[in-house]
Amino acid sequence: MGDAYVGARTPRREDARLLIGKGRYVGGVRLPDMAHAYVVRSPIAHGRLIGCDAKAAWAVDGVLDVITPAEAAGLRLPCVNVMPGQSLTSYPVLDEAIRYVGQPLVLVVARTPQAARDAADVLDLDLDELPATVGAERALAGDAPLLYPDLGSNLISDYTMGDDDCLAAVEGAEHVVEMTFRTGRVSPYPLEPRGVVAAYADEELTVHISSQAPHHVREHLADALGLTHDRVRVISRDTGGGFGAKEHVYPDEALVCLAAMRSGRPVSWTESPGDRLIATLPARQAVHRARLALDGDGRFVAMYVDVLGDLGAHPSNSGGSTFAVTATLLPGPYRFDRFAVRVRGVVTTTTPTGSYRGFGQPEGTLTRERLIDEAARRLGIDRIELRLRNMVRPDELPYTTRVFQTYDSGDYPRALRTLRDLVRPVTKDDGRRRGVGYACHVESTGMGPSMDMKAIGMAAGGYETAVLRMDQDASVVVSSGVVAIGQGIETTLAQLAADRVGVPIERVRVVLGDTAATPYSSVGSIASRSLPLGGGALVRAAERLRDKLLAIAAHRLEAAADDLEIADGAVRVKGDPRASVTLRELATSAWRGWDLPEGVAPGLEERVSYDPPGYTFAYGAHAAAVAVDPDTGAVEVEGYWVVNDSGVLVNPAVVEGQIRGGVAQGIGEALTEEIVYTDDGQPIIDYYPPTTREVPDIEVVLMETPSPVTPGGMKGVGESGTIGPPAAIANAVAAALPEAAGRVADVPLTPAAVWSLL
Repeated sequence: MGDAYVGARTPRREDARLLIGKGRYVGGVRLPDMAHAYVVRSPIAHGRLIGCDAKAAWAVDGVLDVITPAEAAGLRLPCVNVMPGQSLTSYPVLDEAIRYVGQPLVLVVARTPQAARDAADVLDLDLDELPATVGAERALAGDAPLLYPDLGSNLISDYTMGDDDCLAAVEGAEHVVEMTFRTGRVSPYPLEPRGVVAAYADEELTVHISSQAPHHVREHLADALGLTHDRVRVISRDTGGGFGAKEHVYPDEALVCLAAMRSGRPVSWTESPGDRLIATLPARQAVHRARLALDGDGRFVAMYVDVLGDLGAHPSNSGGSTFAVTATLLPGPYRFDRFAVRVRGVVTTTTPTGSYRGFGQPEGTLTRERLIDEAARRLGIDRIELRLRNMVRPDELPYTTRVFQTYDSGDYPRALRTLRDLVRPVTKDDGRRRGVGYACHVESTGMGPSMDMKAIGMAAGGYETAVLRMDQDASVVVSSGVVAIGQGIETTLAQLAADRVGVPIERVRVVLGDTAATPYSSVGSIASRSLPLGGGALVRAAERLRDKLLAIAAHRLEAAADDLEIADGAVRVKGDPRASVTLRELATSAWRGWDLPEGVAPGLEERVSYDPPGYTFAYGAHAAAVAVDPDTGAVEVEGYWVVNDSGVLVNPAVVEGQIRGGVAQGIGEALTEEIVYTDDGQPIIDYYPPTTREVPDIEVVLMETPSPVTPGGMKGVGESGTIGPPAAIANAVAAALPEAAGRVADVPLTPAAVWSLL
């Protein structure tokens, strides 16, 4: 096996297409006789749709359909992740009960987008408004309005993970640091908005959609609409960012499909920019009450965290699993004698919350790393030394935490020491206060195994399948169920195939994003799993294809397969390149069934499913240097450093790009981004993602510890960059403002929030 491509900084092959405007996005799909849909959303947070008078809407020229809750009765979508005790396991596509501003109430279909909007504007909605319930803590108050009166409470789930005697260990410890942390509600905010073009003909539904999980969408649409799965085809070619928000089908997207079935003509819909912050699922919002206990030597005795998560109006597709991931990753790279987490999920009259890059891990990292820094400050111990004193050593790996996660491989102390040597604090005399903050994390990647997912109540599988084919001209086609969402998976899969089979990368084509042409993938490209799972399956398929090529060549050359190598488009005897046969000749023979060894079947196609024995765990250490203006509270990130280990690096340039992009999103979460609601449930649509002015140069150092779990040794990296920034920046602000350090607990750290601390 050569190493021409794996580990090389091969340019991303998809970039040329995307940069010259030839991306295959939903907004570019044009079908004959296509109609257009507009979603009418609730202007109130809580209440009931008493009636909908559509006579004026039907009078608008070009209107084709008006779908109200009555027309969509019984149409429901499932919760794939179900928390212990959760009674709400699905939700209606349209509902007369209103539980958040932005909830779909009616779908209008017309010949043009403007006609659909005009008709929507003249709909007469009769709404009965009820008091809102905003904030998870308020929702638990005895007098809080109930979203589901039949349940008798807004508390949907309540369970504990870890050691039963953890609280006792905390109470008996020599030192205890206790803080409460609040994480703001943030939006994934992909560049390409959600969109659907659905067509129904010959009893088959074809859906073009911007999705991270086309097969997921297919089965949920089929079940909701009463179709067999083979009659639904989902196509998601180039997805312009997902970040978790596009891992499932939404109610408004299902409505577009219903409209196509009702009208018999293609229907197109794209989420309007004004709806994105109230309709695309946000994430992160949670309150953590946490205690870290230490002995006199600064050893971590115990940690207990009460996680109170805001589910929004109902458990979404991902439900409260983000809070569960917070719980399981809260220990980070450290040893604790005792550890426990209580997890509660609460419904509120706000947009349902869902997945976002990092999936519960930035929240847990903020809590843990701030507690460690505050403990170091109170005990007078160097904050890096305190971390190193309690860090899991490489000789202890694999290591099982107190909340049942088994870390596979790595060197956590080395990452932190490397980071410490990278940091160069900024020194300026401009009246601002400066500080440097650190944060370390362990990241779960490569979600699986399938039976473990079933055991925790997840209605999905964790395996991936790769189909690898060499055609008669010796070109190679890779087909995988994972999806291209901007993460470079098309390039990295091509690199793996080229390197493992022994062909030029230009001869490899990668097919993704079409349920009619790719193998089944239960959850697609989420959870930093595309390369560990999709790549792991491909590595095994490539090994089989290579072995078959060598076996056929050995038969032709009358040599032992072990004495052969693939090079320069041929299979040849090592040390004697004259004794060779071209790959094209071998492939032609294989597909025609000519001159094959006994027992070898015709063709050159391998299909391999890989169900991992466990998760892989990437890890990293982050540092941020900040300057705080004491007069305004404004925080500037002046420097940022990352040391990251995501196993074997197929393409280091792709890895660095993923980390830098993730850090930019994490900086936004730490400083500027938050969806805020008024007491009556109205969202305040002032949302500020970071720009190039807020994101400094980010220095990235990559370590490489192969995973013993994954074929090929890869781990995931898609979420790594987002996990550390909120904690590192908060610790830097606390270092810059020692008089307020104990109160630096909430993000985002907006100028107003920081100024109030002072």
